[in-house]
Amino acid sequence: MYAIFRAGGKQYKVSPGDVIRVERVAGDPGSTVEFNHVFAVRKEKLAVGSPLVANAKVKGTILRNDRASKVRVLKYKRKKQYRRTLGHRQPFSEVLIQDIVTA
Repeated sequence: MYAIFRAGGKQYKVSPGDVIRVERVAGDPGSTVEFNHVFAVRKEKLAVGSPLVANAKVKGTILRNDRASKVRVLKYKRKKQYRRTLGHRQPFSEVLIQDIVTA
């Protein structure tokens, strides 16, 4: 059994018991979260939505909210003595997928 859903502008293929990193979702660790934008669900047979599967949800529990490791960005212009170093840490939520619900 698996589902394909959208969270934070990205698509994920998950099964119950999977742990995934999604863009930061509202909630504290231990709280439940539902993802309603489900594109496809496979239980006995594949159900593909157009564009979404009706009444399908992916339920999960937030394990932790954190920030990813730093990504360094370097700007450089030759012969002009111009150099800038920037960094960015993207926030994420680690979610344990509990169940895939179809009605």
